Amino acid sequence: MKAADFDYDLPPELIAQQPLPERSASRMLVLHRSSGAIEHCVVTDLPGELACGDLLVLNDTRVLPARLFGTWVDTGGRLEVLLLEEKEPALWEAMLRSARARRAGRHLLLADGRARAAVEHDGGGGRVLIRFDSPGSVQGIIAEYGVPPVPPYIKRPENATDKVRMDRERYQTVYARVPGAVAAPTAGLHFTDELLDELARAGVAHTFLTLHVGPGTFRPVKVEEVEEHVMESERYSIGEPAAAAIRHAASSGGRVVAVGSTTVRALEAVAAEHGSIAAATGRTGLFIRPPYSFGVVDAMLTNFHLPRSTLLMMICAFAGAHDGSDSRRGIRIVMSAYREAVRERYRFYSYGDCMLII
Repeated sequence: MKAADFDYDLPPELIAQQPLPERSASRMLVLHRSSGAIEHCVVTDLPGELACGDLLVLNDTRVLPARLFGTWVDTGGRLEVLLLEEKEPALWEAMLRSARARRAGRHLLLADGRARAAVEHDGGGGRVLIRFDSPGSVQGIIAEYGVPPVPPYIKRPENATDKVRMDRERYQTVYARVPGAVAAPTAGLHFTDELLDELARAGVAHTFLTLHVGPGTFRPVKVEEVEEHVMESERYSIGEPAAAAIRHAASSGGRVVAVGSTTVRALEAVAAEHGSIAAATGRTGLFIRPPYSFGVVDAMLTNFHLPRSTLLMMICAFAGAHDGSDSRRGIRIVMSAYREAVRERYRFYSYGDCMLII
């Protein structure tokens, strides 16, 4: 596969810059992968598109507001830090943006001077390890001063406090509970408690797993040959109650409906490693691209994704999995659906509309 196979044209004005007032008011393009047929719906139509006995699997990761602004102690130059993962108490892997060198030993002040840290290792490409002077204060600093790490295509000036307040609430699912992500599982942003209750009354249950979305979700495929791209690993956890619910749905004729590409990745990674769905915790660097044989997921809800992204490649793999005889079929029907979405003026990316693939 060539990365260029996953290109498409998108007018910039279709990139959603903020969510709709109501989470479940987003439009939902329904793609039937057996025929390539398309329906135009809204998210509140979801109970009618699913069936009694189907099971929704949701990712309950919680986004850390871990984008911090600060200065270098020695020069006063401005910088920006995105905390990615705590490696040990007070030691964090981070992305650091600065016009100055990021060499080990340099000190920085963050959050209006409330936190002091030092670069312990420069890993290249903007990746660093930074150690905070006071390990107990980091979570409090994030909670008070951190900014939600919305994707770079959502424009947020540093002083846009009203937008930051909105992002703190809306760049988070209503069921988020396990802190650790640097990006939201965006398909889940469309759900409300009321919609989940309505689905339950229709016989569509739900369960949760956790996959902490990492910065690799924004990294485009820069190699020409798709197979040469290397995925960054992400942490996941599937508990026994969720594993049991998934096994029950599959054995009783219900569909396993993954909400979001992160959920698909966790489920398929566990199935690939264990042979079936089981309770498991670990990291996965699974790269799902055409052709791929899915072992668990029967349907998925997903947002519209960037050109040449690994997320779009996963969608194409899933859409084509209905007929394994043609590895490019999924690309054709997804790209056709995307062109239709552009014509119909759907809203794209994290705060945009969604697609149900059944």
